[in-house]
Amino acid sequence: MAQGVAWMARRLGVPATIVVPDNASPGKLAAVERLGGRIVRVPWDEWWAAVEQGEEALAEGIEGFFVHPVRDVPVMAGNGTIGLELVEQLDGFDAVLIPWGGGGLTTGIASALAALAPETKVVVCEPENGAPVTAALANGGVPVPVEFTPSFVDGSGSSGLLPEVWEHARSLVSSSAVVSLAAAADTIRLLLERARILAEGAAALPVAAALAGAGGTGRVVCIISGGNIDPQRLAAILAGKVPD
Repeated sequence: MAQGVAWMARRLGVPATIVVPDNASPGKLAAVERLGGRIVRVPWDEWWAAVEQGEEALAEGIEGFFVHPVRDVPVMAGNGTIGLELVEQLDGFDAVLIPWGGGGLTTGIASALAALAPETKVVVCEPENGAPVTAALANGGVPVPVEFTPSFVDGSGSSGLLPEVWEHARSLVSSSAVVSLAAAADTIRLLLERARILAEGAAALPVAAALAGAGGTGRVVCIISGGNIDPQRLAAILAGKVPD
């Protein structure tokens, strides 16, 4: 999302300021800066407050048009094109596994599938260090706060759900799967060694969940949502470790 905004700002000839949490991958930040974006780091709690409250909670001194990374309808609609491509390019599939960060990716893809392939199951994948969708589903669909600890899976996991996003997604989600950080690291290594696919932490969650059987026994699609992983973290994973 941040790189997309920076790329478009560069194309339009306007400045872009990207506010990021302090656990953001250096690789992602470097990519934004290469595209001309200005990075502003804030503590994770402040960043999440901006995600929840919008521009009112932005760091002092930051001005301009606020692009929400999740809940803006055009952002969710853009994510929906992935669902359209799945239907266009595949003969059929039974389940789609999607990493949940703020819910915009899931909502967009699931909305397209609800219209074009309504029998498809949508499985949300979350890391063990913060799984609010799983908690909500266990609570009859009603969101509840969960404990969250930042990790190398910096594109997924949080302490709660955005009400307006969950309102859209709730009826579209079939189930959820929680993935351990160790399993996420193992899957990053597996994808690179066997398929030559470089996946960041959040992108590995659907594959890890599918390997554990979360998608069922039919034809399963995993959304590998990005490859922006810090080289030091990747080196630790390739050495068989679970990075911070």
